[in-house]
Amino acid sequence: MAHTINTEVFLAFSTYATIVILKMMFMAPLTGYFRVTRKAFANLEDTHLAKTAEEKKRMLCVNEDVERVRRCHQNDLENIVPFVVVGLLYALTGPDLSTALLHFRLFAASRFIYMLAYVMALPHPSRPLAWMVGMVTTLSMSYRVLTTTLLL
Repeated sequence: MAHTINTEVFLAFSTYATIVILKMMFMAPLTGYFRVTRKAFANLEDTHLAKTAEEKKRMLCVNEDVERVRRCHQNDLENIVPFVVVGLLYALTGPDLSTALLHFRLFAASRFIYMLAYVMALPHPSRPLAWMVGMVTTLSMSYRVLTTTLLL
């Protein structure tokens, strides 16, 4: 049984995949912003604006705000990349547009909520719940891909 590519589903996937990829890319300059504003660098050459050797030494440090953004970015890499790959395969299985939109929107919203919960240190369990919504969404799409392809 062959599936035809639903253009609306593919366009929806393309839109939400682009949104979460751009969000993930935004985390790198956000990390840089936090490094500069907190004067917390990982490499000596990044302390070039310091006036003295002592000041350079003080700038080589770990800062909790910077680390929160870095860990959030790392989590994006671990979750958005699989979403994009699985989401593309999912879109090719011919799902209903409304079901596909639910998956794509839930995942995108979960990543933005996760980012806010992490960077703003919102109370537990906001961050793990946001992560779980994204993970379950990707697993749901994975299930559809596997059940559709195993039946062929």
